[in-house]
Amino acid sequence: MPHISRARRVVTAIAGVVGIALVATACSGNGPSVVPDVPEQVDAALAAETQQQLQGAVERAMAATGSSGAIVGVWAPWSGTWVAGLGTTTPGGQPVSTDMRFRVANVTRAMTCDVLYAAASDGLVSPDDAVTEWITGMPGYEDITLEQLCDSTSGIASYAPRVIDRWLATPERVWSPKELAAYGMGSARTGEPGAAFADSDTGYLLLGIALERATGMSAAEMYEKYITEPLALEATVLPAATRNLAEAEAPMLNGLYSPDGPEGGANCAEPMDVTALSSSTGYTAAGVVSDIEDLGLYMQALATGSLPGANDDRFASVMPAGPGAPAWYTTAGGTYQAGSLVGQYGAMPGYITGAFSDPATGMTVAVVLNNSRANGGVGAYLAWELAAIASKAPAASGQTAPAAGLPWTAEQYGEAVAAAAVCPLPAAE
Repeated sequence: MPHISRARRVVTAIAGVVGIALVATACSGNGPSVVPDVPEQVDAALAAETQQQLQGAVERAMAATGSSGAIVGVWAPWSGTWVAGLGTTTPGGQPVSTDMRFRVANVTRAMTCDVLYAAASDGLVSPDDAVTEWITGMPGYEDITLEQLCDSTSGIASYAPRVIDRWLATPERVWSPKELAAYGMGSARTGEPGAAFADSDTGYLLLGIALERATGMSAAEMYEKYITEPLALEATVLPAATRNLAEAEAPMLNGLYSPDGPEGGANCAEPMDVTALSSSTGYTAAGVVSDIEDLGLYMQALATGSLPGANDDRFASVMPAGPGAPAWYTTAGGTYQAGSLVGQYGAMPGYITGAFSDPATGMTVAVVLNNSRANGGVGAYLAWELAAIASKAPAASGQTAPAAGLPWTAEQYGEAVAAAAVCPLPAAE
C-alpha cells in the first residue's frame, strides 16, 4: 500500500527533530498507479536516541563538506521515520525545510535506465540495440549497446571533469547534449564495451538522446510518463535548460561550491552559490530535481522493481562497483547494490546526494548536502552510515525488527566521511 506521505511538511531540525509517518496520500485526483511492495510503515517517529544518532551523522557530514544545509529522510517500516531539514540554505541564510527541492545528481542515471526498460516493454526500443541505431554520426561506436550505456560498461569516458570549471564560471549557460557528449567521446576510452564498470555521465547522456528518438518524447516527458505520473511524484522533474532554479517559485535548497582558498584547499567560509546552474549540464545523467519525500518513494519503487517495464534482466549481470570493491558492493542497471540496499549517489555542482532502499524490509534513506566541493562518494558513505543506524532501530509496539543486517557498521562509514573532509571538522567531544 502507499506509504510515503505526499503532503508537504515543513520540518526545521535546528531546534529539534521531527518524525514523519510514511502513509501515502494521492497528490493528484487519480493518485499513484504504482505502489512499491514493501512492508507497511509504522505511523510513528523513530526513537529519540536513533534520531540523535542520525542527526549527528548528518551534521558531521555537513561540516566535512562545508555544507550550510542538508535534507534527510529515514524510513524504517518496523520502527518509525525521521524527515528533517538541518542548517540554513546559505551561510547565515534561511532555515532549511523539508519541502525544498534539490538536484538529485546521479539518481537521474537510474531514472534514465527506468525509461529504457519501460520503453522496451512498450516495444519502442531494445536494450540490445546499438547506440548507432538511434544516433547518427557516431562511427566506431557500433559495438556499444543501449544496455551497456545504462550499465556504464560502454568504455566511454565522462565529460564532467573536462567542463566543470566552465560550469562554475558561467552556471546559467545552456549546453547542447551533443556538445557535452563530445567531450567524453573525445577522451580516451576507459575499456572495451561490456568489459567492466566505469561510471560515465556521457553514456547516460547518449542513452537519453537515443531514448528521445525511440519514444518521440523529450527527456522530461519520458520521466513524466514512466516515473513521476505512475508514482504521483509532484516535485520531481527535469527542468527546462533555460530555467533558473534560483528564481523558481517552488522552494529550492541553495546549491553551493567552495572554491580554492588563497592558501590552497577549499574556501569553506565563502562558498559560491551555483543554484542557477542550467539543468542542461546534467541532462539525462544528472539533471533531475526532486524533494526528499519524492526521492524516498522513488527509491522504494526502484528497489522493488515496481516501475513500468521493470524486469529481472536489468539486474541479471551485476559487476564489481570498482577495482577491489567488496563482494557486497556491485552495480547494474544504473544503480548500485550495497549489501541488501539498492540505490544511487553522486555529486552535481551545488549538491551531494545519496539514496538507498532495502526491497525486503522497506528501510530507505535519502540525503542531500548543499556543497559539492567534496567527493561525490560522500553521498554513499553518509547514506550507508544512516542505513546502519536505522537498521538497528528498535521495533515499535507490536512490530518485529528484521533479523538481517548490513555488512558494515555506522562507525566505518562515519570514518569514511571524515576521511573525505574538505573543510575542518569540529573537535571531538
